[in-house]
Amino acid sequence: MLLPDPALVVLVGASGSGKSTWASSRYRPAEVVSSDLLRGVVGSGEHDLDATVDAFALLEQVVSARVGRGLTTVVDTLGTDVVRRRRWLAAARTAGLPAVAVVLETPAAVCRSRNAARERPVPARVLTSQLASVAATADLLEAEGWQVVRVTPDEPTPDPPEPGGTARRPEFADPLIRSGLHGVVLQLSRFPADGDLLAWLRDMAAAAEEAGLAGIALMDHLIQIPQVGRAWDPIPEPWVTLGALAASSTRLQLGTLVTPVTFRAPGITAKAAATLSALTGGRAFVGVGAGWWEREHAAYALGFPSARARLDALEQSIETMRALWAPGTKPYAGQRVSLPETTSYPRPVGDLPLIVGGGGDRTLRIAARLGDGCNVPSDEVGLAKVERYLAMVREGGRDPSTVHATVLDLPLVGRDRDDVWSRVERHRGRAPAATFAARHHAGTATEHAVRLAGLAERGVTTAFIAPVGLDVPDDVLALAPLATAFG
Repeated sequence: MLLPDPALVVLVGASGSGKSTWASSRYRPAEVVSSDLLRGVVGSGEHDLDATVDAFALLEQVVSARVGRGLTTVVDTLGTDVVRRRRWLAAARTAGLPAVAVVLETPAAVCRSRNAARERPVPARVLTSQLASVAATADLLEAEGWQVVRVTPDEPTPDPPEPGGTARRPEFADPLIRSGLHGVVLQLSRFPADGDLLAWLRDMAAAAEEAGLAGIALMDHLIQIPQVGRAWDPIPEPWVTLGALAASSTRLQLGTLVTPVTFRAPGITAKAAATLSALTGGRAFVGVGAGWWEREHAAYALGFPSARARLDALEQSIETMRALWAPGTKPYAGQRVSLPETTSYPRPVGDLPLIVGGGGDRTLRIAARLGDGCNVPSDEVGLAKVERYLAMVREGGRDPSTVHATVLDLPLVGRDRDDVWSRVERHRGRAPAATFAARHHAGTATEHAVRLAGLAERGVTTAFIAPVGLDVPDDVLALAPLATAFG
């Protein structure tokens, strides 16, 4: 069972129902606000009833502060105080957080048995009153506006991910499932400044194969972009680097995401992509785009025309590449390009998918008309563009099942919940923790696999993922659960 995250989660259950055990198996201690534990903080112990008023005052302060920051907050009390509950619900709505009430439907006999075994049991008459209050509360929650989740004692707790990122490679019944540009492709965007770059690349490629990922993509930039690192951080030329990776992998799809048409004459890109296809036996793809970062163009004495001119060049480039990849050496006279000959060998092996990066309306039209696919961000705005792209494909008389609807995803992946939030704190910089976690869908690999499977249900065929803080092969191996997200 996957609950919204971040969210306000209020537990509803009598003493002995298992609320604290349920919460501790799913959340970090810092995320659980327990009235019993707070009695131990402001009083002599969890059972110091004289400290109840102070404990709840502190609980309200903690809940308010965490919810106000958009952080997951699990309230571990009886959950039957309607005034407090509605105040928490209002705070969650103000903060834009989902509000979930988890009702522990533990049989009364089990609660009484557990309570009797405690060192300090709740008096029998008090427990009877709690059981009645919980039953009455459960009938009110949906009307109040809560998302209600009912939990029974027999519901299994999900197994935690294996520690250390050592998940085993999944087995595929059909080896062809991962033979094309379909599934989860790792984008390498940060590279080590010291050491043996080729050895690092080989190790990362081997880990990607072992994890069952579909391929590796490289950005095509001349200077490291500010979204990833500092200008002086290394970013190797992608086509040279992909050639090295071609000799270091036997199954991975390899390509760029994306090559700006302003960097190279389209025939040169066509030649590089066809050569990569020949070297890999058909495991190449090429991403192309209009280019967007003026600084790197100026630094390398490259022209940076208007957006309209760059999009014109994108159309011309795609047509040129298609012509040079086609059979024969005959002249080509097209709508935008004329070539005296199309002598370009080696030819690509099989299909060479051409993915157009960018989400503007004209770019999507170009992708639907001339490309084999589009690439957009994986957020809700991007997913709406996927739907728009597929509609354009249909309007153009093409079969949507023959194209690639791809997204770029920037996940933060941890081994378990503690590791996830440790990584959030390590990488968030000055961004609020909740904002950073939401932007990168911070979670375990298993949680990301479920999320990516949801993207597949919305028409996405491939997710290019560039995980936050990806540095070593073990980080790649930890991504193995994601490999089966697209079937």
